[in-house]
Amino acid sequence: MAEHHFHLKADWPGGRNSEGYIEAGNLQTKISIPTEMDGPGIGTNPDEMLLGAAATCYIITLAAMIERAKLPLDEMSLESEGIVDVTKGVFTYKKIIHRPTVSLKAEASEEDRRKLTKLVEKAEKSCMISRAIQGNVELELEPSIS
Repeated sequence: MAEHHFHLKADWPGGRNSEGYIEAGNLQTKISIPTEMDGPGIGTNPDEMLLGAAATCYIITLAAMIERAKLPLDEMSLESEGIVDVTKGVFTYKKIIHRPTVSLKAEASEEDRRKLTKLVEKAEKSCMISRAIQGNVELELEPSIS
């Protein structure tokens, strides 16, 4: 069994509305509470980072599956949306919606298109981040496949 270790260093100088800094390998950015949650909105925030982790994990997993299946990929992009619910002052990351747009080359067969449709769904269930948040954050797909 292989284990991979990732490390993050965070500096936070003060109270709730301060701005901090995180560093984890290639990720180096300022952090604060977003303006939507009455913070200063400097740099990124945990809500964007969770969305980013889920989105990048999904699209990289899908790309690897498409490559292994030897499908003739033309283009692929992704838009994702994170929804945070605030009820009685409690913030809950409610849902992440992935909207992948994937197109195959003109020479793709009908069987290739069927495989792609299955892989778009399977990638969400196979992604490490999706599995980590499963049962806590609802995951939804709204794909556009051509």
